[in-house]
Amino acid sequence: MLIADDLDKLLEILPDFVRNPLEQHKDRKALIEVVMDLGRRPEARFPNGPIYLSNKTINWQDLDFCIRRIGNFSNDNRSGIERTLHRISSIRNRQGNIVGLTCRVGRAIFGTISIIRDLLERKDSILLLGRPGVGKTTAIREIARILADEMEKRVVIIDTSNEIAGDGDIPHPAIGRARRMQVARPELQHQVMIEAVENHMPEVIIIDEIGTELEALAARTIAERGVQLVGTAHGNYLESLVNNPLLSDLVGGIQYVTLGDDEAKRRGTQKSILERKASPAFHVVIEIHERNNWIVHENVDQAVDQILQGSFALTQNRKTNKEGIVFIECKPFISNNSNLSQKSSKKLQNFSVSGYLNNNNTMFSDSNNYSNTSVFTKVSHNLLKPKKKTVMPISSVYPYQMSIYAYFVNLQQVEAVINTLNLPLLITKDAMKADAILALRSSFKQNNKLRSIAKIKNITIYTIYSSTIPHITRALRKVLNLNLLSQINCQQLYKNKNKEEINALEESREAIEKIVIEKKQIVELLSCVANLRKMQHHLVKLYNVKARSFGEEPNRRLRIYPQ
Repeated sequence: MLIADDLDKLLEILPDFVRNPLEQHKDRKALIEVVMDLGRRPEARFPNGPIYLSNKTINWQDLDFCIRRIGNFSNDNRSGIERTLHRISSIRNRQGNIVGLTCRVGRAIFGTISIIRDLLERKDSILLLGRPGVGKTTAIREIARILADEMEKRVVIIDTSNEIAGDGDIPHPAIGRARRMQVARPELQHQVMIEAVENHMPEVIIIDEIGTELEALAARTIAERGVQLVGTAHGNYLESLVNNPLLSDLVGGIQYVTLGDDEAKRRGTQKSILERKASPAFHVVIEIHERNNWIVHENVDQAVDQILQGSFALTQNRKTNKEGIVFIECKPFISNNSNLSQKSSKKLQNFSVSGYLNNNNTMFSDSNNYSNTSVFTKVSHNLLKPKKKTVMPISSVYPYQMSIYAYFVNLQQVEAVINTLNLPLLITKDAMKADAILALRSSFKQNNKLRSIAKIKNITIYTIYSSTIPHITRALRKVLNLNLLSQINCQQLYKNKNKEEINALEESREAIEKIVIEKKQIVELLSCVANLRKMQHHLVKLYNVKARSFGEEPNRRLRIYPQ
């Protein structure tokens, strides 16, 4: 990781009694900022805490010494040093005189965004969230350089406070070939954003500190024109952004919707609910909690829907170590408004899958309870090759998809269970096309029509006492017989068997999976001797279906029935 900070140029504007202690300090390369307030001792702030630089207090002459060596302060009381990334912010009294300065060190850090490089290659719009000072601006500066230089895109930076590309008319080399548009006054940022799209034909627009409703609206307008956006906003979590009335449009916005009685009962919710208004302006939201610890929400629309419904969504926790290896842990994010029970929440919090990536876009997992690795893609080119580990997806155990009709069961929670466990199930709104029905027991008893449909179509009905995650999970597993199917290991079953025994078992297995379970039809096997039929009966029990022997020896055979 390469760091360029031009620290000497910042130290040159400081009075001698402030500069000298910093030049001799052993950790000066980690300096965050220097604070000088009138009538107080100068203070330097480091990652491990602040220190005083001198016993002498700051007077008017010391402040004037610094102000004369830097550029003019803009309307937002910010200035800088030409051709550097340093930011000097002022504090004024009621008469407008400067009584304090915050001299913040600006650094260009190369190699910080390997943790999300795969997301940049997908051309998705990305929004970075985080508290002040966590590294958002440093990250988008590096993103601008990579998009412009390595991916050869037309990149325009909307630089309101000259913090991304530095002070002065010539931008800092850290942004590469990206172009920079300066903003005369902060309140005009949204106009410059639209101007950039209309006049300069960018493929990517970089925006730092989106903070007003007009800027959020401008970001939405840009996204609708097909331009990739990369921006930052203050806020630690996606949920806080959803609840922010000024910025919620960045992730689709929210509105109250009133449902009819039947629809509310079918969803298992109240009549007045919150829903997302539109498609998000940003496809990916990243929460930066620490410099090497990022939380990634890849599908923002789904994550926002889950937050509004009080359910949970899966997020990626990406971390990098000193060797540059990217580790990913996938965990459920449970919103503060979640309607899940305490027991369900604890179970979900304990659910996780962790792994790391190699150069072939392969995710190697340390857990067998989650197999959907489609969200994990190539992140870093500097990865150690791990020992290969095979994870068997549930869909490979159950080789076809079933349609399920949910009656008076919360559809969002059913979808969440299906997506989390990667179940081969599709939700249908037509009971006539369903392979199975999942119903709330108290409501189903009164529906004679649905019973008739199930009887005519020979559809199995699975009822649950309440529309909660544990009950739904148990029922869906029963639908697919996962508890038993997951234990069937053909290699173990065929171990120490001769060719004749293997052929008999293989005939049974194919008949059960392709005819009995898939088509729900009765099937008869070929006649065989007693010891082979005994093995076939054992396999039938594993699949949780029924069978009986009939006929006379030596033509006695098995007939297998659907459950």
